[in-house]
Amino acid sequence: MNEIQTMSPILPLWGDLSEEKTGSASASQGPSLPFADVFRQAVDNVKETDAAKNEAQYLLATGQLDNPAELTNAQTQAAMSVELLVQLRDKALDAYSELMRISM
Repeated sequence: MNEIQTMSPILPLWGDLSEEKTGSASASQGPSLPFADVFRQAVDNVKETDAAKNEAQYLLATGQLDNPAELTNAQTQAAMSVELLVQLRDKALDAYSELMRISM
């Protein structure tokens, strides 16, 4: 009934350093790690939403945007994606600070 599950080991964010020294290409071909991917996706999301916001602003300024609410939606999405990235950064820094306080 109560089955003990084993934990997977903690892996580095960007491949194994020993593989990089030997010039092995397997580090770049391996599966990407979720922790690093979260931040990459958040940064990519900020870039995409900012580009969409800029495009909507341009279209509104040139009179090509039929629905001004699209600009408001794009601005809100861009602001929310930046806020999410800031919160992720803050949480990661808090976790790092907590780890540095641990004495061994």
